Amino acid sequence: MIQLLLKGILPKGSSKFDYASEAVESSLAVAISERLEHRPAHSSLVVVCIGTDRSTGDALGPLTGSYLATKAPDVRLYGTLEHPVHAVNLSETLARIESDVPHPFVIAVDACLGQLSTVGQITLGDGPLRPGAGVHKKLPPVGDVHITGIVNVGGFMEYFVLQNTRLHIVVRMSEVIAQSLALAVAPPVSQATDSGSSLAPRMDNRPYRFGDRIRQRF
Repeated sequence: MIQLLLKGILPKGSSKFDYASEAVESSLAVAISERLEHRPAHSSLVVVCIGTDRSTGDALGPLTGSYLATKAPDVRLYGTLEHPVHAVNLSETLARIESDVPHPFVIAVDACLGQLSTVGQITLGDGPLRPGAGVHKKLPPVGDVHITGIVNVGGFMEYFVLQNTRLHIVVRMSEVIAQSLALAVAPPVSQATDSGSSLAPRMDNRPYRFGDRIRQRF
């Protein structure tokens, strides 16, 4: 479901990225990976992409999930175009994650409405997002880290706005988020090296972090 960001002020600790900017995937991937480095030991990474394919603007989450499923098939993923996670089944999905996944660390992805000047921005922040806030629904918070894409302008007739959101911007933002997530959750460097990775060794002999690996790719 949809978020709402009308004041244009991001919560403390959040970062924003223009979906059309140069090398946005690598910049967002580095920011995601830096947060993953600080997740609790022995936690299990889960990505929950929230939204419905019955609304163009709210399809950001399911589209991201479907793209991510092809780019990083080993990621534990909930929410695709085929099996969306939305208002009706969100609570059930969260309960299933708690039951099936040991120590889940959740990255939540959702669409967002904002100011005209912020449309096209992708935000990354710590803590949960609150699905449904943009359309006045009370749903449980989701995520240890959240990613939102501002797809259109909020504040008036939100359901109509979502139905009349340009598909191009939703598809492109979904591709950017999925590619960034795929880069950020790539296998550890030791595994990549064993499989023939061309990643150069560090001169100081310290192990690579996720972000180091991503920076060398671009």
